[in-house]
Amino acid sequence: MSLVHNERTKLSATYLNVVAIAVMAVGGVGPIVSVLNGGAAPALGIAAISVICLTGSIALHFLARRLLGSLVS
Repeated sequence: MSLVHNERTKLSATYLNVVAIAVMAVGGVGPIVSVLNGGAAPALGIAAISVICLTGSIALHFLARRLLGSLVS
């Protein structure tokens, strides 16, 4: 049973980490690149959204790491 548990845990952690990467790319880096390419958005709002998304991405990554801590040996 522990092998199945470990594989399910690793799959869940991988999913969370992929979501963290997507949040970072779409919400953290995408708006910054858009503004640098001449987007007409307020820079302060873009910076706030980017910081929120980057922080959320880091939180999801550490949640995935914590989930891996529950692996059964």
